[in-house]
Amino acid sequence: MIEPSNNEIDIVKSSNTKIHDVDFNNLTFGKTFTDHMFVCDYIDGSWQQPKIMPYQAMTFEPSARVFHYGQAVFEGMKAYKDENGKIWLFRPDENHSRINKSAARLAMPEFPKDYFFNGLTNLLKLDKDWIKPGLGNSLYIRPFVIATEPAISASPANSYRFIIICSPAKAYYTGKVRVLFAQQYSRSADGGVGFAKAAGNYAAQFYPTSLAQKKGYQQIIWTDARTHEFLEEAGTMNIFFRVNNKLITAPNNDRILDGITRKSLLQLAEDNQIDFEVRPISVNEIKEAARNGSLKEIFGAGTAAVVSPISAFEHDNEVFEIPNTEDSYASMFKEQLQNIQHNLSEDKHHWRYEVK
Repeated sequence: MIEPSNNEIDIVKSSNTKIHDVDFNNLTFGKTFTDHMFVCDYIDGSWQQPKIMPYQAMTFEPSARVFHYGQAVFEGMKAYKDENGKIWLFRPDENHSRINKSAARLAMPEFPKDYFFNGLTNLLKLDKDWIKPGLGNSLYIRPFVIATEPAISASPANSYRFIIICSPAKAYYTGKVRVLFAQQYSRSADGGVGFAKAAGNYAAQFYPTSLAQKKGYQQIIWTDARTHEFLEEAGTMNIFFRVNNKLITAPNNDRILDGITRKSLLQLAEDNQIDFEVRPISVNEIKEAARNGSLKEIFGAGTAAVVSPISAFEHDNEVFEIPNTEDSYASMFKEQLQNIQHNLSEDKHHWRYEVK
């Protein structure tokens, strides 16, 4: 990777703000954006001077490679404001590392760490009023990289644009989620890009998810592409199963996203002396656990979703309702995680990052 010689940011402030037109109590996830965005171009083998500018439309050639060959990766992060007005990020080093792993898999240049943190920090300080305090409130942050070179030959681009946009957010899911276990379609395959946050991964799941939604389900839990016998992850979440008092989640592989919330929950499980296993989980095992009453909980975990309980699943036209559990692991994990993120409890693993 070519290291940049200068990461000074060219900042152009917006002449007015849209914030007074926003109803922060009634937000639709991902539809409202803050006043500014961060932009940095990759040209002739190096990253150029980064910029922060008013949020605006951008113009690209119709031949930009991103439109033809899908060179696009992204991340999902959140910023939080505590009761004293301090702004916090949650494990942002993991997001920086993961977007670079995603980029490398799609033959895209990695983004320098100093550019990333300097840009992110300055952007959040400019748009700090968009971050509302209180549990459940956050500013969703979307860093992404696209191939911008105007050429339609099938090869990696020579120019790219790294962008960060921000959107005020509340809960991604409200209430419990009903899911369908995949039997026909697959999200990703061995040797593919399932572990990366590649834009195409999400496009590929929209159609089967729309079929599930017509049946009354919000999400699909994807199974392994070869046999459809083992449960892996949902479209926007990693998945956890509680059988009796044991927590189980699938191991990472090249089909499953290395979720930051997932690894945080595994650490919280250890902190709370909860027995857990990271191993392959078969569809038949979970169906049998549902039948004999040992399946206590299923819940998803992700940056946008945080921790989302699952109330029912369907497989092979058989529907299983999951009863409420008084000592819910999902509720405990969500409370503990949010308390750390909002600076309301001890952060013994040093996950919080203060924006100064």
